[in-house]
Amino acid sequence: MHARNLLILVTTQLISATGSFVFISLAGIIGAELASDLAWATLPVTVMVLATATTTVPASLLMRRFGRRRGFAMASLSAAVAAFTMTRALAAGSFLLFLAAAALFGINMAFTQQYRYAAAESVDTRHIPLAISFVLLGSIGGAFAGKILAGRGEHWVAEVPYAGTMFALIALYIVQAVLFQFYAGVTPASAEREPKRQRRLPDIVRQPVFLVAVLGGTAGYGLMSLIMTATPLSMHVNDDFSLDQTTSVIRAHVLGMYTPSLVSGFLIRWLGVVRMMLLGACSLLATSVIGMQGHAYLHYWWALVLLGVGWNLLYVGATTMLTYTYSIAERFHAQAVNEFLVFGTAAVSSLLAGTIMHYYGWHTLMWVPIPFLCTVAIALIVVRKDVLLRRSSRAAG
Repeated sequence: MHARNLLILVTTQLISATGSFVFISLAGIIGAELASDLAWATLPVTVMVLATATTTVPASLLMRRFGRRRGFAMASLSAAVAAFTMTRALAAGSFLLFLAAAALFGINMAFTQQYRYAAAESVDTRHIPLAISFVLLGSIGGAFAGKILAGRGEHWVAEVPYAGTMFALIALYIVQAVLFQFYAGVTPASAEREPKRQRRLPDIVRQPVFLVAVLGGTAGYGLMSLIMTATPLSMHVNDDFSLDQTTSVIRAHVLGMYTPSLVSGFLIRWLGVVRMMLLGACSLLATSVIGMQGHAYLHYWWALVLLGVGWNLLYVGATTMLTYTYSIAERFHAQAVNEFLVFGTAAVSSLLAGTIMHYYGWHTLMWVPIPFLCTVAIALIVVRKDVLLRRSSRAAG
């Protein structure tokens, strides 16, 4: 076990989660100030997610060629450049420059998606769930650190609002790049027993379990992105909640997203992957129900917490279900299809968030997830007795 690697990964995950929290909390608010039309206020988040989606596969190939240490370090430096570019955009009042910074930030996020795989490679097979859970603890710390930077850094540089927050992020990402210089390259533990025969991609994609897994992942990530992106606009811009109150709700949401990961592995074994995904869909449905009840602080708080929990259960379950559908030799192609669809949907959702909020408002936005969640629930019920799921659940338990 590479304990040093795990310590580096949990620390760098904390830094990455801090940056993500700051960007998600402030991007819509800054976008509303810089954009000529409020309908485009969430475009920076869309650009960030789209950059993540288009960079996920190249990031994987780059690290396969040059190693995780170099790949992660370069990504950290790109995030530092992104934060610096944001300060220039704020100083110049340039929406286009802010979009360019968002794209750079999205490239970094494509690499941070690989932290959990790096953790899995650093331990024996029996310790993989614990290693992934340990790294996810960094996201919880990032929720607290991100709230401090987003809420208190607004006035650190008097001339340019939020520039102090961005300078703090630059320092953190430079520290992150330095930490990766001490990361030990390791060879993935089990890649020896790969089957000789490799199916064509259409044959993999046509499997009902694959389709339902992708549907669950895209619905979970897309709906989470839609509501999370719209929340700062609804709270801070439309309902006049303070930035501190808004970031408190976003922090609660982030905690709701990552805290269940510490037990979701046990939940899959206890409930089964289909039941856990159904529970996630019900939690997302509760988000819409609570969100329709009003615009009080607690309405937002409970809706966003349940949004995070629902995302975790549905997305982690969908990721697990996806692994049942391909062999080790087929994993890169199958995962590429899933990642592109998931982050592509998230990009569209984040863009629609600003448009729906501008023209129709929060109450209408809360109706949007319901038909998608019903579709996911029906698909899960239909596929629950699939031979692939039965065989995989027997092997796991």
